[in-house]
Amino acid sequence: MLHNRRKRKILSQFPKVMSPHPLSAAPPTRPPAGGDTARRRIVAGARRYFFSHGFRGVTMDDLAAELGMSKKTLYAHFPSKMALLQAVMCDKMNAVEADLERVTTESGADFPARLQAMLACMRGHTEEISEPYVRDVRREAPELFAQVQERRRAIIQRFFGKLIRDGRKVGRIRKDIPENMMIEVLLGAVDSVVNPAKMGELCSTPKEAFYQIITIFLEGVMIKERKGKS
Repeated sequence: MLHNRRKRKILSQFPKVMSPHPLSAAPPTRPPAGGDTARRRIVAGARRYFFSHGFRGVTMDDLAAELGMSKKTLYAHFPSKMALLQAVMCDKMNAVEADLERVTTESGADFPARLQAMLACMRGHTEEISEPYVRDVRREAPELFAQVQERRRAIIQRFFGKLIRDGRKVGRIRKDIPENMMIEVLLGAVDSVVNPAKMGELCSTPKEAFYQIITIFLEGVMIKERKGKS
């Protein structure tokens, strides 16, 4: 119980696939002329459905019925469920990056506010992903997860690297450990734990795993504010 209170304290200090195409690239299928709106609707609907229920037992017929469109229309945009799954994950990673960009810009130069905004953003994105989806990725789409992992590493390096540099400038991040070492420790923990196989072994979720990793990371790199500091 004491350990749980300590974990909450460190975060409460601040104001509150299936093809060779990488997920950072444009989706490999070309939509029909004038079909961008339909394509976005399909991806958004499939994202909600896959992340809530998994995708292993879902057919294109199921998705067409869920979206209220014909199977022919669905296949006109995506030739297979795996092509749609890849588009969904590309959309997800694009959303993570765009949201982190937005919250870091809106929070300005205030380090505690930016840290809290980034953590809230990541919590929101990890909450979307359910256990059935993680299970199905582990069983059916390991190649897709490798692409997700590569994109995730780039996002962590970009946003948390800048956070560390800015935190050092205001005396909130320790300077006795090289920045690249801090980032490699964070990346190593995320890669080792936040993956389908390990989360299945630990009976954990993306939200729980991220929270636990970031708590340990912040306890190691942050400089606690001195009491009575003006």
